[in-house]
Amino acid sequence: MFLPRPILLVVFSVCLFLFPANAIRSFPNEISDVGDEKQIKDESFMQFLEVSEYKNDQICPVIGRDSLKLVCDPSLIHIAMTLDLEYLRGSIAAVHSVVKHTSCPENVFFHFIASDSSTVNKDKLARIVKSTFPSLSFQVYVFNQKLVQNLISSSIRQALENPLNYARSYLADMLEPCVKRVIYLDSDTIVVDDIQKLWGISLTGSKVIGAPEYCHANFNGYFSSEFWSDPEFFRVFAGKRLCYFNTGVMVMDLMRWREGDYTRKIEKWMEIQRERRIYELGSLPPFLLVFGGEVQAIEHSWNQHGLGGDNMVNNCRSLHPGPVSLMHWSGKGKPWTRLDADLPCPVDYLWAPYDLYKPHNHHPYSQQSRNEEHRRMTGIL
Repeated sequence: MFLPRPILLVVFSVCLFLFPANAIRSFPNEISDVGDEKQIKDESFMQFLEVSEYKNDQICPVIGRDSLKLVCDPSLIHIAMTLDLEYLRGSIAAVHSVVKHTSCPENVFFHFIASDSSTVNKDKLARIVKSTFPSLSFQVYVFNQKLVQNLISSSIRQALENPLNYARSYLADMLEPCVKRVIYLDSDTIVVDDIQKLWGISLTGSKVIGAPEYCHANFNGYFSSEFWSDPEFFRVFAGKRLCYFNTGVMVMDLMRWREGDYTRKIEKWMEIQRERRIYELGSLPPFLLVFGGEVQAIEHSWNQHGLGGDNMVNNCRSLHPGPVSLMHWSGKGKPWTRLDADLPCPVDYLWAPYDLYKPHNHHPYSQQSRNEEHRRMTGIL
């Protein structure tokens, strides 16, 4: 059951107080007492609040925690996300939102993908995650950027050229063979519903991925005139109902992906792009070319995307009409950047309660300003 938006906003406005966090955690360098808490200082890395231990509801399947093959337990919900310093704050907030709203948080297993070229190695990133979420089941994998560095072409926005954006195409290779299905989430998402609902969606027939679809989109804008002028290219869409889908939220059947060798199919289109320049939007168009018209449609509530504006302008947008299960700050503007700059959009205050980041001095946006904005948005002021 979904709440009306005014009630939903009121719920968001108080959720800071419903999910307690404990002492500030970071890499252990220097420890100093701050009131009743111990603050661990490390000027090189960000600091995050430690989330209190969370427990499953009684109806949840029991997980064999002592097993060395925990990742293969059939009762797990698998979620994959990328992990790097630039978007680390967003990733931590996304994880926080998932475990806060699910009834079986102990059954969620996170697969974090880090770049092999990162200045912070996977072990240090793992320590940040573990110190923030001591109860979290997760593993950090290393993505070899050489797999795509010769396939990536320039995009309309430099951030779209980050090789880690293409890691989602290699999940079937990186994750353990026993992982048959995974939910992929971008780091700029917030889940406000039970992730089990998304996990339970069936991929009918031979569908490989599921995502919210938008079938009134103009596909002419996603590909260049070079693409549409070559019948061999646009013939890939022949006989299909073309629907746009955002690759930041996907349910992926990894068994079917492996069987169909879909990674190689995506790579082939990237090779063509390098030679012919058939699109401008980074890692999205190859997915549209391979899966367009063959996606399992999921309710739009599971990807309220575009909250970061468009790809070129950091403009403010509102939530779409209808229920909300997941908010996605796709686009140029990120909520943590706008909040820190004291130039937030109204929707950014819906992200703020999940933010566990603690800067060395103080939050540039105060608790008082957040509360005032929440009251304004919900009509109390």
